[in-house]
Amino acid sequence: MVTDDERERHAAALRGLLYLACPDAPATAITTTAEAIAQYAEETPHAPVPQAAHLNRPRRPSAVDPLNLAAANLRGADLNGARLYGAELGGADLTGADLTGVDLTVAELTRANLSGANLTFAELGGADLTGADLSGAELGGADLTGADLTSAELPGANLTGAKLPGANLRGTDLHDANLYGANLHGARLYGADLRYADLTGARLPDADLRGADLATAAGVRLPAGATWDSDTRWPAYLASLVVEESDEVAPGVYRVRGDQARDRSGAVRR
Repeated sequence: MVTDDERERHAAALRGLLYLACPDAPATAITTTAEAIAQYAEETPHAPVPQAAHLNRPRRPSAVDPLNLAAANLRGADLNGARLYGAELGGADLTGADLTGVDLTVAELTRANLSGANLTFAELGGADLTGADLSGAELGGADLTGADLTSAELPGANLTGAKLPGANLRGTDLHDANLYGANLHGARLYGADLRYADLTGARLPDADLRGADLATAAGVRLPAGATWDSDTRWPAYLASLVVEESDEVAPGVYRVRGDQARDRSGAVRR
């Protein structure tokens, strides 16, 4: 007897397979076909389910028909340049997948497994990556403007030149990550773990660095307009200058001065 939970897992796996086989099929056709096959998981199929006929229909680019690939198994899949705008990929397994240049704008990727995935130049603006695993992922040049990466795992990830203005990185694990030249303007890094991260050339103006751990990060320069508190851990070479160049803006909260801080930001390097 197949339980409802088992049937849903079958449907999720089938959504991934059907998308890989028919990437241009309408999203509703993929979903309904997967559900129809899963419904009769205990029976020996004698004929294709009627819903499968719709897989041959072309997807209309203008249609509001987001793909439902939640919990789908797309491990190691070649999705180079795929159009996944607004797709539902929560809990999906994309371990080691090739997502180079993929459009995942405003996609739902909560708790998705993207460890080791190649997301070079991917479009992830406004995407929800809460709790996602991006350990060791390639995100060079990726656009994560306004993305939600709350509590996401990015240890050892390559974010060289990535765009992260306004991104929510609250409690995000970025230890050992390569953020060389990344744009973190206005990013929320409250409580983020940046131990041993490379921030050489990274831009952090107006970032929220309260509780962030930058003590062993490399290449940190004085971030104009950034806010911090007593729980923020600065590199030893920068700590005294940060205090000198900051003003208290709320009880226990400080902001690095703007123009003056910029004038002196290059004075201390490591």
